[in-house]
Amino acid sequence: MNKLNTSALPAIQYTIWSADLHSHRFHVKLRIENPLPNGQILQMPAWIPGSYLIRDFSKQIETIEAFAINNPNEALTLERLDNDQWRLPKVAGAVEILTTVYAFDSSVRAAYLDTERAFINPSSLCLAVKGQESLACALVLIPPKDTCANSWTVQTGLQAAKVDSQGYGFYLAKNYDDLLDHPIAIGEFQIAHWKSNGVSHSMAIQGCIHEVDLERLATDLQAICTCTINLFEPKTKNAPFQNYLFLVNAVLSGYGGLEHRNSTALLCRRDQIPQVNTPLDETSYREFLGLCSHEYFHAWLVKRIQPKAFQPYQLDRRNHTRLLWLFEGFTSYYDDLQLFRSKRIDLKTYLKLVANNWNGILRGPGRQKQSLADSSFDAWTKYYQADENTPNAVVSYYGKGALLALGLDLQIRAFSKNQKSLDDLMRLIWQNHGITLEGIPEDGLDKLILSLLGNGFTKTWNAIKTKYIFGTEDIPIQKWISSKLISVKTKPQSKLEKLKLQFGMRHTEASGWVKVTHVLDGGLAQAAGLAAGDLLASINGQRVTNARWDKVLGSLHEGQSMSICFYRDDLMHERLAFLEDSQMPAQYELSPTSKSISI
Repeated sequence: MNKLNTSALPAIQYTIWSADLHSHRFHVKLRIENPLPNGQILQMPAWIPGSYLIRDFSKQIETIEAFAINNPNEALTLERLDNDQWRLPKVAGAVEILTTVYAFDSSVRAAYLDTERAFINPSSLCLAVKGQESLACALVLIPPKDTCANSWTVQTGLQAAKVDSQGYGFYLAKNYDDLLDHPIAIGEFQIAHWKSNGVSHSMAIQGCIHEVDLERLATDLQAICTCTINLFEPKTKNAPFQNYLFLVNAVLSGYGGLEHRNSTALLCRRDQIPQVNTPLDETSYREFLGLCSHEYFHAWLVKRIQPKAFQPYQLDRRNHTRLLWLFEGFTSYYDDLQLFRSKRIDLKTYLKLVANNWNGILRGPGRQKQSLADSSFDAWTKYYQADENTPNAVVSYYGKGALLALGLDLQIRAFSKNQKSLDDLMRLIWQNHGITLEGIPEDGLDKLILSLLGNGFTKTWNAIKTKYIFGTEDIPIQKWISSKLISVKTKPQSKLEKLKLQFGMRHTEASGWVKVTHVLDGGLAQAAGLAAGDLLASINGQRVTNARWDKVLGSLHEGQSMSICFYRDDLMHERLAFLEDSQMPAQYELSPTSKSISI
């Protein structure tokens, strides 16, 4: 690596290196050339954009020290203001702050370090210099000294300034927000490369021992990415970034993703990645492609098209919006739709995915209590802090939001006699709020829909808002979908499936016991007095285990009295209940009536 002229570096510089791979600790040095004269405040973010939960990243800071460059032998006294803030004393000239940060969170939301890999979200390691967040900053990555890390390389979408062949060295960010928007993965990778509409894309994969089928991944992802670029820019076919990077950590068990402007961090199971000479479950691989499609779509919807409430992000507190049904729900609608449009799945599979989501929403009692708008607003305390009562109190702005997107798409198509669709609305949103980066107000869709469809659609849109966004009515997809193209039927259910719905209980296995995790409103389990944490022992004298659950449940019949035995807090309880034909949620199946359907 050529020597960099440090005099040309920004006035704010971060340097990150491993303190100890085995103990999972990073050292982070922050240099501030011009601290504010009245006492510079430093702040660690409380949450990371895209994941709406206060995470208190500052709790992982183990040590923090400050030094004046003019007097490096004497530590400056830092004043602790609150959980996330420190104040420097009045000091003339540059200062350096040295922190030691524990990093052992394997999710996509924080930082991780061991002898196998390193993963950095700067929001977990880099203190904000309050009042100077708009200034450009530099990030220096120093390689670990451990021999086990000799072959590690750096993968990130952050702009490189001077780096060596492994990617260590100097990077530049336009401002603090830009720095936070670029996760960094370090370790050994298998990398797929492709171009979509001339734009370079890569997927860097960690965690797979076997050789990954990079050619298949590149082929499938090229089709998906090209399809999405063309959705937003059908004429120019231009992407809003110069390159894009998928960072994948493949593990035994895990699933999720976090979006960024020109990259995404993904967590998936190893068996979801196509590997040479290794059996592949196509359903699991489809789920992984759906995750890729979802996070890639976010490069437009939420990273550039944003709620006005997120401009700027307030990373020291909860940042509320009632529009997550748009940003996450519509993205969830398009993630599977783009798989179909890019010919990664067929129409039958796509309709099955739609029906599965629809039926899942209908099975949740929470949909009758919480609106989509409230679900979005309450994400911080309800959706992201799920507990045993969540299914009874919450509706997913992902799932029902996707269903709303489908319903709105159908209504737009019907109103315009198939001359317009939700695609046209997405492109209008992109032109007005994506390219311009002007945030969408909470009622911002009103103006856009009026512009696209005129006054004639106002009544329909107002009804959608009243009933399905701010209200809790079920979205009547069965009434809106075209029977000429798609067949909608009540889903046939076996006796066992009906019994499970009537029982209204979710459970897991715990040392041979059936452990109750959720009791749904209106079900037999609730009527019998079962609660989360209970250990189910027997029904009508038949021992219950995970392996025997279906058999025992299948032996029951309508109108039968049941003796349910269970343990709570190591005390045995016995309850009588009756299996009655209670109100069952409607369940649907979708199938194509024509082989040639364009969606």
